[in-house]
Amino acid sequence: MFTGIVEELGHVASCHPSGDGFELRVTCQKVLEGTQLGDSIAVNGVCLTVTEQSATQFTAGLAPETRQRTNLEALQPGSPVNLERSVTPSTRMGGHFVQGHVDGTGTIKSFTKDKDALWVAIEAPKDLMKYIVTKGYITLDGTSLTVVDVGEDWFNVTLVAYTQNHIVMPTKALGDAVNIEVDVLGKYVENLLQHKSVNASNVDKTFLEENGYV
Repeated sequence: MFTGIVEELGHVASCHPSGDGFELRVTCQKVLEGTQLGDSIAVNGVCLTVTEQSATQFTAGLAPETRQRTNLEALQPGSPVNLERSVTPSTRMGGHFVQGHVDGTGTIKSFTKDKDALWVAIEAPKDLMKYIVTKGYITLDGTSLTVVDVGEDWFNVTLVAYTQNHIVMPTKALGDAVNIEVDVLGKYVENLLQHKSVNASNVDKTFLEENGYV
């Protein structure tokens, strides 16, 4: 689990096929502190397992599902990436509960300057928009942000000056893909309500059958 508070901007050293799989190597410094093989690091919001590491780099494999659902396969050598180590019992929860399980990708629609702030509008798949609400949490490329406005197939966020200098988003271009993880609480509520509806229907049917109505 993560918090969505980016610890460091790393840079892609390589991203290429390796045997039957796909390998991503990242150059960084801070997130290597205390990290061991098998630990988790979020790369642009994607939870990856460290398989190799040195004093300045770590390597992780990308499963087919990860490559299909995220924007990681499009990374090139030199690309900046948001990095965060998984939380520990002593970690301060400065953002929100982030799983590192990307739900899909959105597309950057616009950047709008507002004094020292930056507004970013994201076009998102309609099947994800039902989980995105005004003033709710959203994770974009691993960054915990607050949703401001919501449309039918888009939403926007605003980045303060400090955030702009410490995450990948401002370096991107219009039309670039952004990894989206919606707030997991919304999915849990939806699942509970669906099961409640199914169970209620079964109870109603049983009652009718027992009393000779059907």
